[in-house]
Amino acid sequence: MSTSSRFAVAVHVLTLMAWADEEPLKSEQVAESVNTNAVVIRRMLCELAESNLVVSQTGSMGGSKLARLPERITLLDIYQAVETRGVFSLHRHPPNPDCPVGVNIGTVLNDVLDEVDSAVERVLANMTLRDVVSRLRPCVSTTKGKSATVLTNGKRKQVARVQSVSARN
Repeated sequence: MSTSSRFAVAVHVLTLMAWADEEPLKSEQVAESVNTNAVVIRRMLCELAESNLVVSQTGSMGGSKLARLPERITLLDIYQAVETRGVFSLHRHPPNPDCPVGVNIGTVLNDVLDEVDSAVERVLANMTLRDVVSRLRPCVSTTKGKSATVLTNGKRKQVARVQSVSARN
């Protein structure tokens, strides 16, 4: 049984954008940070744009950036943009209706699933992208407090205006 990493990747992508502030990031830059293919990032950016979490501009000066301030984006917003509701799912094949457990286990587990999903959504609704950036800050070294290093095509690139993100903290 596998779980989706789409939410984790989306939070990573949007946190990187919050870190870069108003500087648009190319999908290749983001993909390098996430350690995935830029096509995967572009597809996700489309979903995030449909949910009004990012704006993108094409062209040589283009890229993607946050559509709202990090404190106005909850983790629930991100979760709902890229995941379907349901921390777990029920049986792939219906259980045996002649079994005393099989006949009702779906009803019982649906109730449990609703409670679990509601609890997850409550936690995510109370945390913003700004909170993620704040938690990340002590773990990341910056150069002179004004920029961070992002890998692009195997080369290090300074992302400017990181200080303005901390100014919003």
